[in-house]
Amino acid sequence: MIVFIYGQDTYRSWQKLKEIVGQYKKIHKSGLNLRYVDLEKDDFQSFRNDSRTVSMFDEKKLVILRNCFSDKDIEKEFLEKGKSFFDSKDVFVFYETGKILKSDSLFKYLIKNAKTQEFKLLEGMHLVNWIEKEFDEYGVKISPEALGKLIASAGDDMWRLNNEIRKLAGYKMKEKTISAEDVGVLVRPKYEVDIFRTIDAVAENNKKKALFFIRRHMDKGESPFYIFSMIQYQFKNLLNIRSLIDKNVSFGKMVKEVGLHPFVLQKTYAQATKFSYPVLKKIYRKIFQADCDIKTGVIDIKAGLDLLIAEI
Repeated sequence: MIVFIYGQDTYRSWQKLKEIVGQYKKIHKSGLNLRYVDLEKDDFQSFRNDSRTVSMFDEKKLVILRNCFSDKDIEKEFLEKGKSFFDSKDVFVFYETGKILKSDSLFKYLIKNAKTQEFKLLEGMHLVNWIEKEFDEYGVKISPEALGKLIASAGDDMWRLNNEIRKLAGYKMKEKTISAEDVGVLVRPKYEVDIFRTIDAVAENNKKKALFFIRRHMDKGESPFYIFSMIQYQFKNLLNIRSLIDKNVSFGKMVKEVGLHPFVLQKTYAQATKFSYPVLKKIYRKIFQADCDIKTGVIDIKAGLDLLIAEI
């Protein structure tokens, strides 16, 4: 059987994928026949050979396939061998988050033959209803004014909305109703999400760009301590992932081990490949030292940030 999940709303599509995996694990307790295959990173021939092997536990396999549209040879292979996948007792989930041309042959084939679900970005009342339903799950209500302010701050970023909803619900668990004032206190304005571009510049070793972004953030009144903590967090992830890369850990296993969302992991993985493990270890020591110097008053936070970026 083949399932095709795609669309711009990666949060809801990821939730759907988790649901499928969860249902599979309830039935197949061993989990030995659950596979994650990213065809931008994993070898297609190995996947094909593996998909033909018979499980010694007589269990169905669940194979999660990503980036099948990234290579025309892979597309051709699936189109030629498609019937064997449909006839198999195993389940193959094509999971795509990037842009797909509707004229693409593989896309047309999957739309016609697979169990398909598209996740479009929510807007208007669809977005409002989704947010209210999420709050209902926590037994909390949100006022119309607060809801409008939340959407104005977070937009249609479902990943961020999910985090903000959990934070607000936890904050008002006793009072049960979230006000516009609560959103103003707890939810950062949308522009502050741009901090991640700053972290990207630091991780990519673009000092000039990183310093520019840091100064722009501070000009807007954003906390330099928050900026520093995000740099520290990102480099901790880079160090961990670089270590796993050097150990030849597959991307699928890495997803389970590091605890990051696959899309965040994919971006961080790409950044980690630009550094060697010794270099990242050296950088992280500098961040640790800067953290100690800032906390003990040896250096001012703003000067500490500038000096840290200059030394990375």
